[in-house]
Amino acid sequence: MDKYNACIYITLRPSVLDPAGTAVSSGLKQLGYEGVEGVRIGKYVELTIAATSEESARQQLDLMCDQFLANPTIENYRFELR
Repeated sequence: MDKYNACIYITLRPSVLDPAGTAVSSGLKQLGYEGVEGVRIGKYVELTIAATSEESARQQLDLMCDQFLANPTIENYRFELR
């Protein structure tokens, strides 16, 4: 089996309100950063996965994200294998 390093990015869907992003945007403006807009907060996960092929690793990661790491109802995800 080969080992693959995965970088997973999880973000809220555009239609979902992001109170944390709004708070960060407000805080940055209070600090004088007037040019900041559209702040969205997400999650970043790194993991190593053992699989027989890159395609198998991708399939497993897709299931992990869909079933556990992300909430597909309100979040989008993407990943990169290294």
